[in-house]
Amino acid sequence: MSIDKDTVRKVARLARIAEPEERLEPLAKELSDIFGWIEQLNEVDVEGVEAMASTVDVSLPMRADQLQGGSIGGGQPDNVVANAPKTEDNFFVVPRVVE
Repeated sequence: MSIDKDTVRKVARLARIAEPEERLEPLAKELSDIFGWIEQLNEVDVEGVEAMASTVDVSLPMRADQLQGGSIGGGQPDNVVANAPKTEDNFFVVPRVVE
């Protein structure tokens, strides 16, 4: 698949990415090369190969969540929020950032 400069300009505009005019041609070549590699991957015979849910088939050890007495603030919520500028019911109060 070949990508031209106009397609790169359109995709950049849709993605709201400001690309200078002199970068459009090199980007078109890079994208064309990437699509070429993808086309090569599509030629690989994967008949009989079982799909993988993960590239690493490892089970991680699990441990129970337990409060440790020696951990920072463990069982002492008043000490945890003691230096916070504003708290409420042992929670940090922070300004809203999403509207």
